Amino acid sequence: MPSSKTALVWNLPVRLFHWGVVCCFITAWSTLDSRYLDIHIFSGYSTMGLLLFRILWGWLGGPYARFSDFSFTGHEVLSHFKETMKGRPKPFIGHNPAGSWAIYLLIGLSAAITLSGLITLGGEEQHGPLAGLLSFSQGDIAHQIHELLAWSTLAVIAIHISGVLLESRLLNENLIRSMITGKKRIPTTAPPAIAHHNTAITLLVVLSGAALFWFMGYLTAPDDKPYRPFIGPELADNALWREECGSCHLAFHPSLLPARSWQKMLREQATHFEEDLFLEADTINALQIFLTNNAAEWAATEAAWKINHSIAENETPLSITETGYWQEKHGELADAVWQTDPVKGKSDCAACHLDADLGTFEDGAMHLPNNF
Repeated sequence: MPSSKTALVWNLPVRLFHWGVVCCFITAWSTLDSRYLDIHIFSGYSTMGLLLFRILWGWLGGPYARFSDFSFTGHEVLSHFKETMKGRPKPFIGHNPAGSWAIYLLIGLSAAITLSGLITLGGEEQHGPLAGLLSFSQGDIAHQIHELLAWSTLAVIAIHISGVLLESRLLNENLIRSMITGKKRIPTTAPPAIAHHNTAITLLVVLSGAALFWFMGYLTAPDDKPYRPFIGPELADNALWREECGSCHLAFHPSLLPARSWQKMLREQATHFEEDLFLEADTINALQIFLTNNAAEWAATEAAWKINHSIAENETPLSITETGYWQEKHGELADAVWQTDPVKGKSDCAACHLDADLGTFEDGAMHLPNNF
């Protein structure tokens, strides 16, 4: 570039947004395991906040950060692409036409991902600002859309990075380093960007404060009572059920199996897993009412809804471990795991689920033993 100088193009708020979204996407992708749902959700909320900031900064951010500075028509994008393929792309101070469309597309996809994630959180998890407004089935559909959007974003990111690397080579300028340092070669007549350090510091303080607030429970919870980021609904309880069912093993909440399973279990109580329960008729009747009225069909929790939908209508499992959903979640575990101290078999849910006794089985309540 004749008569050029090295100057600030990407001010600090723009760079913080860019790398902040990158970190949020990587973190969200790395925390797909439901045990890390709280980290995954915080990444989504952070992305949402960063997007709102970038939209505002697109009007107030000064040269090269404003949307009006990288608004190109489809013809301009196509022309730039052709010139790039010929090996002689025109240099731009800020975003080039192809890069600008990639930025708009990534912002749009990120917004769609956070929105679908919010709907998933409200429907499938019954948490967040939309909790209680959406059904589990709606949340499940949103979850599938959420995953599709994430994969689409990954594909666009791959194309974006390829374009950056190609133009860096053709223009003999490290564009990735420019987004780190903020500096590029620009014509001597072009004005540099304004640093806006105070805005960047404010953005960092807000994000740090949000992280501290979100994860404070991990810092303050005592060792004997691990922090649970999500608390499930208060499920129906029954003293007789706890006495009869909890005397030999964990009292599995009725929401974890369909009504027909509990009814069959009570009919066959004399051969209950090779044991005779010796239940009186009035006890059986009372238990049947409680178990049937709170069975999986009522979808009191995410676990209940997913368990019920994993069981064929012609199936009547007598054990939670027989259900498709349980096998899907635990199928990769080796048989030896179930004999590892302190786990006492597949029915010992409390070894890993802090809320097993409550029956809610929230994702964030999973706490695997150290030797797993």
